[in-house]
Amino acid sequence: MGDNKLIALGKITSVFGIKGWVKVYSYTEPMNQILDYPEWILQLNGRRLVVRLNAGKVHGKGLIAHIKDCDDRDEALKYQGAEIYVVAEQLPELEDGDFYWHELEGLKVVTLNGTNLGVVDHMMSAGTANDVLVVRGNDSAIDHEERLIPYLMDEVVKNVDLTNGEILVDWQPDY
Repeated sequence: MGDNKLIALGKITSVFGIKGWVKVYSYTEPMNQILDYPEWILQLNGRRLVVRLNAGKVHGKGLIAHIKDCDDRDEALKYQGAEIYVVAEQLPELEDGDFYWHELEGLKVVTLNGTNLGVVDHMMSAGTANDVLVVRGNDSAIDHEERLIPYLMDEVVKNVDLTNGEILVDWQPDY
């Protein structure tokens, strides 16, 4: 694994049944996309473990998965609470103009008139509406305020420049 960047895709929340299945909370969109990765890197209590999936499926409103060689409830309990990661290079290529959330985190956010609003701390999903950039001010920004900026390409977000680490927004600091 070395220096490869790990991307969190979800979490194992609990066990399911008696045959080693686990319940999975997915951060992916759509949620069952997490099952497309046959190998997960689990992180639990400061330890990392690579596991392979045997099977996975939608169950009710959530997901369940079966990890290879995990064939009973006691074994599955060992994975409860583990964060699920994959190496960033495993993520599929996106079309031009589309970005993964982890690519936007840490980018500087600048208004059309050049005002530095801070950096993207993280992203939030607003449910059915658009996603939201959570921007935190810092010493080089106009202030130390936290701003929630709708991630609306072309309308609010005018340009994302990964090379220069900057997002250009049509947004006023006092919104």
